[in-house]
Amino acid sequence: MVRCLWIAASIALLPLNAVAAPDGFYKGKSITFVIGSAAGGGYDTYSRLLASHMGQHLEGRPSVVAQNMPGAGSIRAANYLYNVVRKDGTTIGMLDEAIYLNQMLGTPELKIDATKFNWIGRILANSAVLFARRGSSVEKIEDVFDKELIVSTSGTASKLNWTVLKNTLGMKFTIITGYQGSNDGLLALTRGEVDALSMPWSILRIREGRRIRDGEIRLLLQTGLEKEADLSRIPRMIDLARNDDERELLELFSSPSLIGRSVLSPPGTPPERVTELRRAFMATMQDPSFLDDLKRAGLEISPLPGDELQAAVARTGDFPRPLIERARRAADMTGN
Repeated sequence: MVRCLWIAASIALLPLNAVAAPDGFYKGKSITFVIGSAAGGGYDTYSRLLASHMGQHLEGRPSVVAQNMPGAGSIRAANYLYNVVRKDGTTIGMLDEAIYLNQMLGTPELKIDATKFNWIGRILANSAVLFARRGSSVEKIEDVFDKELIVSTSGTASKLNWTVLKNTLGMKFTIITGYQGSNDGLLALTRGEVDALSMPWSILRIREGRRIRDGEIRLLLQTGLEKEADLSRIPRMIDLARNDDERELLELFSSPSLIGRSVLSPPGTPPERVTELRRAFMATMQDPSFLDDLKRAGLEISPLPGDELQAAVARTGDFPRPLIERARRAADMTGN
């Protein structure tokens, strides 16, 4: 069940960023919230919930309108937010958590510098869980060393993870990328078109709780750096490493879990607007109405203020170049 008491206690300790006197910029305006994924998944769920509350905490109470922009694991939305939209604070967004990892790996279609986005705040650190339908031949993740697992992936992070495990450890993943979002992936799983897919544990355990309890789906693997408290018996991706080099590589591909479900604004957004958006974001994280909606939806949050998130993203440049080159080979990106 949702850790509501933990959420309330944790949020109470989070400081609101200092903010200059509001200048009324947002009065009579609306904010577009670009969601870099299809409707119905974890990114969409958290984005729309935030959008329904955040405007109440901005001077002038602007409406916040959600707009889905799926495509290429958020690359389409990232390029749009970085290069196209007005940089005045009227457009914000949520992208795939692996967007900065894609940048480090040199994805040619990606025309951004993730460190130059203004990171507004994180709603949820994300550990996705790979799960398989009961009819598949795989009962535990170790089986994938010997048995094929057909896995649906609609996001960048999951595609990278399974590609790296396939190339580095020799695991027998067959990766299917044609389904848009986790809703389509779940339908494909139910119809037996694929064997497995991954979802954030905070959503999966609520949405598919009955099927987990009834054994209709099997939990195989956690992708985050930290283990979920209630999944102590389910291994993490980094637990599959057989030596220090493999562990270093898998830690790199697990690192997007820190970004999780985070909000950003384009580079060039005026500093006073960034400060105001960050303040409103953290105020929303403490809003009783927002927390009530979380409880009703069976969701949880692990907020991180925008300035701390910005610093965390900036540190991604600290990975050594030889590791990045190894990662590019493992992710099949050396030809880019």
